Amino acid sequence: MSRRRLVEWGYAAAWRLVPKLPDSFVTTAFAVGADIAARRDRGGAARLRRNLARVVPQAGPVELEDLTRRAMRSYARYWQEAFCLPSMDPEDVRGRIDVTGAEYLDAALEEGNGAVVALPHTGNWDVAGVWLVGHSGNFTTVAERLRPESLYERFVAYRESLGFEVVPADGSVSFRLLLRRLRENKVVCLVGDRDLTGSGTPVTFFGEKATFPAGPARLALSTGAALLPVGCWFTDGGWAVRIHPRIRVSTREEVSAATQALADVFAGDIAAHPTDWHMLQPFWLADRGSEDEAGDTDVGEAEPGERSVS
Repeated sequence: MSRRRLVEWGYAAAWRLVPKLPDSFVTTAFAVGADIAARRDRGGAARLRRNLARVVPQAGPVELEDLTRRAMRSYARYWQEAFCLPSMDPEDVRGRIDVTGAEYLDAALEEGNGAVVALPHTGNWDVAGVWLVGHSGNFTTVAERLRPESLYERFVAYRESLGFEVVPADGSVSFRLLLRRLRENKVVCLVGDRDLTGSGTPVTFFGEKATFPAGPARLALSTGAALLPVGCWFTDGGWAVRIHPRIRVSTREEVSAATQALADVFAGDIAAHPTDWHMLQPFWLADRGSEDEAGDTDVGEAEPGERSVS
């Protein structure tokens, strides 16, 4: 049996079984698994440690070890919640989310040109989506196709069950559909911190060179939609979502500057909550081209089914 098929069956089993198990048992099991991964310091955990060393450069070896352990626990919490969300009461979930800045989203929709919401891989993106569905109605996002196709379909079905409209990342086709949704004064949500294509816009991020997808800024420019950075992180009793003020992008020449502004906002939130940034892949240009290629991501080391548009 192929590894991909085993992974697919593992996800399917988790969606069926995890919600039925006692919360205390599941939380302990996921935390123990995260601690083991952090101690082994291989694969995604080792990459996460290297990324955190840039986010918190003053951290010594002991602090960096603790940051990595807590970040792996945060990542495990994301997956635990992902397997439970379809069976949770959406109103209960929304009642545990502390949202600030909703007025920026409301103002954007009042203008009538839609909103492009861009988020990094922090906290629980899906929970932020649950709040958005309750606040503004369903929204549209883009999903990277996974292999096998049946695994991709499982993730699409999972997010559609939460009220999201999910379209495949098929280049110009998905871009045109997103344009249409924005012209209908809808919300488009994109993950904006990881450039999967390697051809994104150069930015400076925590003092080093990286690339970010230009899709969020390009969509805002093409439609007049508001470009809104959003930060997500975990709290003891739930989640926090912060919607930041609009980033203006009026000309093609401003796309790069808007993308850098997006990176700066993301960096501020990540610096405040470094252990909730789930970046288990090579990220900065200095780390690309090594044995860990930027696009070589195992399922389970990212939030599958989420992708921005370049």
